[in-house]
Amino acid sequence: MCKYIINGGRKLEGEIEVEGAKNAVLPILAACLINGKTTVLHNCPNLRDVNLMFRIMKELGCRVTIEDECVIIDSSTMNSFEISQENALEMRSSIIFLGAVLSRMGEIVISHPGGCELGPRPVDLHLKALRMLGAEIYDVNNGLIYAKAKMLEGCEIQLDYPSVGATENIMIAAVNAIGETVIRNAAKEPEIVDLQNFLNEMGAKISGAGTGVIYIKGVGRGKNALHDAEYTIIPDRIVAGTYMTCAAVTGGDLALKNVVSEHLAPVISALKESGCVIRNYGDVIRVKGPEKPSSLEIIRTQPYPGFPTDMQAQLVSVMSIADGTGIMIETVFESRYKHVDELMKMGANIKVDGRIAVIRGVQGLKGADVTARDLRGGAALIVAGLNANGKTIVNDSKHIERGYVDIEKKLAGVGADIIKQM
Repeated sequence: MCKYIINGGRKLEGEIEVEGAKNAVLPILAACLINGKTTVLHNCPNLRDVNLMFRIMKELGCRVTIEDECVIIDSSTMNSFEISQENALEMRSSIIFLGAVLSRMGEIVISHPGGCELGPRPVDLHLKALRMLGAEIYDVNNGLIYAKAKMLEGCEIQLDYPSVGATENIMIAAVNAIGETVIRNAAKEPEIVDLQNFLNEMGAKISGAGTGVIYIKGVGRGKNALHDAEYTIIPDRIVAGTYMTCAAVTGGDLALKNVVSEHLAPVISALKESGCVIRNYGDVIRVKGPEKPSSLEIIRTQPYPGFPTDMQAQLVSVMSIADGTGIMIETVFESRYKHVDELMKMGANIKVDGRIAVIRGVQGLKGADVTARDLRGGAALIVAGLNANGKTIVNDSKHIERGYVDIEKKLAGVGADIIKQM
């Protein structure tokens, strides 16, 4: 089991290059299956979850060639519709293959997905939508899902909740359908826009991404309906936001390169309120942290363009050393405060009641032996460790490696005392 060892209290200064977005590249990789041709992706981050996607694609018969941050996928050789339970259970995002494989092969066998334990995250919205498109879906033994459809047919779909994953699955599946599909109450995240732009690059006809209504004109499952594509993945707004919180807790001065500032508007707003000075220069954001953060009265996680749930844990680390008391309300996931117990080992004063956390800022955190329970909670412990007095050991680094490329090297490059140890 790998771990990060951090000696805190160092001010961070310098530049960090932000990698391609994990939450954009995963659905785009699944979408590479539906054209049955060659796709070239640039700015593809080297992450555990991305490598698992490659493993699944190879399992389905695709050829995958990796050249640094460029990936070449040849899906013309795809010859299977079954995804092993071992692979599906390792990552929540494996469910994104549902629409892609069904659309391309006419059937799919996949397990209910695994991944971080953030409370109930049922896939009922995905299944309901695919049924509306004409799929027959069955639960079979051992938690497997079997779906089949001779040909999907476009329709109007009203989502009960603006689920990112369900929106992506519908978009991918509907590209090869007959007729028009309309998604109402669609997710609006930048990653949805990136998926639309990528699909259109291979010949799809999609509009409306980034709004609550998305239109997909199906091109059918013909041999030449879609073509080869080349595309560059957007920067990772959550990675950028995480490094911004690192500057906030250390009184640092960081320039983050390869960033889309409008994707970070709610994070920028919260950190400015905490006392950070933030400037935007094209695709660079400069963050200067305060001597001590100010308290944030109430932060409420919401679907985009609200404050992202994926930044909740990192901001709690900032709030834990703020001057005053703040409140965090988690509205997206039921069980996303697993980092709180670990932060309290470091001296944080936090009380959780259901979805509400009351954070009373302390003078400073103390190094401790803590464990990452999930991806963003693990990142929050690194943020806290950068502030803490003494040595912090963050165990179970595999969770953090799912969403951050060489986080210890990038932080060490701007002055942090951090190493990863096997």
